[in-house]
Amino acid sequence: MADENTSKSDAGAIDDDRTTRGHAGEAIVDTRNWPGYICIGVALVSLGLTLTAAGYGFTGWVWIGAVAAPVLLAAGITLVLLERKRVKAQEGKSLTDPAGH
Repeated sequence: MADENTSKSDAGAIDDDRTTRGHAGEAIVDTRNWPGYICIGVALVSLGLTLTAAGYGFTGWVWIGAVAAPVLLAAGITLVLLERKRVKAQEGKSLTDPAGH
C-alpha cells in the first residue's frame, strides 16, 4: 500500500536526504564520458596482451604494448576527468567538491 501522505505531485521529486550521489546513472546518459571509458578499457586489454606477448617472448609486441597501455590509460583518465570538471563547472562547483559526480 502507498503512504496516504504521498501525493501524485511527489512522484518526480528528488530525495536529496537519502540520495548519496547527485548524478546517479550519468555515466550511461552522458555520452561525452564514453571515449574516456573506451580508452581505459582498451588500455586494460593492451596490458593483458602485452603480458601475454611477454610470456611468449614476442619482444616487439611487448614494446608496442608497453607504450600503448600507459598512453591509452592516461588519455582515458584525462578525458573522464575533463568531462567531470566540465559538469562540475556548469554547477558552479570545483572538481574536488564532495557529493558525487
